[in-house]
Amino acid sequence: MTLVPADAARLEQCLAQGGVAVFPADTVYGLACDPLQPAAVERLYALKGRPPQRPAAVMFFALEDAVRELPELTAKECAAVEALLPGPLTVLLPNPRRRFPLACGPDPTTLGLRVPLLDGPLSPLRDVRRPALQSSANLSGAPDARHLADVPETVRQGADLVLDGGELPGTASTVVDLRDYGRSGEWRVLREGPVTRAELERVLG
Repeated sequence: MTLVPADAARLEQCLAQGGVAVFPADTVYGLACDPLQPAAVERLYALKGRPPQRPAAVMFFALEDAVRELPELTAKECAAVEALLPGPLTVLLPNPRRRFPLACGPDPTTLGLRVPLLDGPLSPLRDVRRPALQSSANLSGAPDARHLADVPETVRQGADLVLDGGELPGTASTVVDLRDYGRSGEWRVLREGPVTRAELERVLG
């Protein structure tokens, strides 16, 4: 299915009102809520059956919004983010100002950042201006959802908004740790995914 501009408006409204949404990303179906509203975050974790101490990513739907909201990034970190994103990556960054603490789990000095590559049928979601606490739309430990029908019925029924983006690639994002990158140039792949180590080496060295 192809999303329409009204879907972006509905998702933004859902986030603003403290709701939880099922939505399509460039990898798998995800759950999203406002990262600054404790009740919304609690509901999202409860729907997944996910322990609240486990961190989640904060997703921006446009790269310029992420860069603007994280002005403390060093020049080197910012260059890496702009070279890698948008794309099917979760980037771990230093979080000296302890932004979005509800997404950070037990380590408020680390922020997981996502900016999905929203092309084709998903492109209307680029107009979402609010950040979202984001996690995969599955039960904790269960397979990721490639189709909306793969999202557990309990999750779909418990969400305030469900957006159908058709079939997705089905592989969760690559996770790359850039917490030491600004200081030493070192980086690590914590989870293999759509972006390969060779691709990362071309960008990060």
